[in-house]
Amino acid sequence: MNVLPFRGRRGLMVAAAATTTALILSGCGSEAGAGEAGDEPFRILVLGALSAEGALGINASTSVLAAQAGAQVANEDGGILGRDIEVEVADDQGDPTAAVTLVREAINSDTPPDAILNSGPSQVADATLPIINQAGILSFNIGPTETSLDPSVFPLNFDISAGPSHHVAGQANHFEEMGYTSVGVLHGSSSYGESYGNLADEGFADGGMKVVGNEEYDVASLDMTPQLEALRAKNPDVLALDAYGAPLGYILQGLEKLGWDVPVVGNVSVAATGLVNTPPPSGVLGTEQVENLVMEVYRSTVYNPDAEVTNRAVEAMLSIAPIKATLILAYNYDAVMLLKAAAESVGSTDDPEALAAALEDPEVTKTAETAILNEYVFSADEHSPAIAGDEFQFIPPSAVKDGQFHVAK
Repeated sequence: MNVLPFRGRRGLMVAAAATTTALILSGCGSEAGAGEAGDEPFRILVLGALSAEGALGINASTSVLAAQAGAQVANEDGGILGRDIEVEVADDQGDPTAAVTLVREAINSDTPPDAILNSGPSQVADATLPIINQAGILSFNIGPTETSLDPSVFPLNFDISAGPSHHVAGQANHFEEMGYTSVGVLHGSSSYGESYGNLADEGFADGGMKVVGNEEYDVASLDMTPQLEALRAKNPDVLALDAYGAPLGYILQGLEKLGWDVPVVGNVSVAATGLVNTPPPSGVLGTEQVENLVMEVYRSTVYNPDAEVTNRAVEAMLSIAPIKATLILAYNYDAVMLLKAAAESVGSTDDPEALAAALEDPEVTKTAETAILNEYVFSADEHSPAIAGDEFQFIPPSAVKDGQFHVAK
């Protein structure tokens, strides 16, 4: 596996620390199918905001590292139909304009990618998916948008993070278990946040909850107190929270300022923000600000010594570089495994439409050795994974080691 930085002509690429040394592994699996590129590597371009500050940059590093680890493990198992996987890393800085430039330069280069992985945020997906789709390149996306899961719009794209509808459903199940009957919703103005907010009313109502308020905050704002005050006035049993990065800190400060001790259930965006899983002075783990908070996570992100597939993924990541964020950001490992399973089903890597059709077949995707979600089920109507409720777990903010939460007993 060659792990190479992609450097755009405008110098927008900054190589990840894990890519400073090329890692070369020989694929030794089946022969490439008819019409294949022979000894040519299977090229995967990974977009990530590596040079961004704060949580965005940390999360991007883990997303990129997961793709590299997936390629390493896949190559140890024979590559993709005998082709070694080569990962190219493009630092898009979390800037949609920069991402568009990098994607266009990669597509128009002498060695265009066979697949493109977007590490988020959703604004980058909004900007790049039309270009990737027009080029006829298979893509995987962890920053869902309103249309990224719609195969009638983007037939070659697959959202590999569970969509907001799944997160809402998971929270609704938890609310029922806890005996809550009314909920207030607070969500951001990002593409994901707006989708979550739009789905929350119906999703929670379907779960038997009364939604007493649904407030949106500007993700660029430094004060969410007005929205919190409006929700507190409705006196909900629980606050359903969507927040990622810096806004989460301002919301927790606002709750503390108001003295509102309502139970708070954060979605996976909350769990993906290192602030709540890091002790002071750089975080708030163990402080009064998170006493009422529980977070929605995947079971794979909670350490389990018996989870062999997940533990192999963690070991592969650690063999390349430290894991700076939680495995909630490691979907790109699964993307590589899904690609491998689809190609083995089709018997070829040179037909993106055939690979996309294979990914819509649950009999194909269940053969993939995925580590973050146990199983991905896509359909011809929706390219977002339909996941089982038992994939989710609700935990208090907890210490993170090697990408996994270690929940105190």
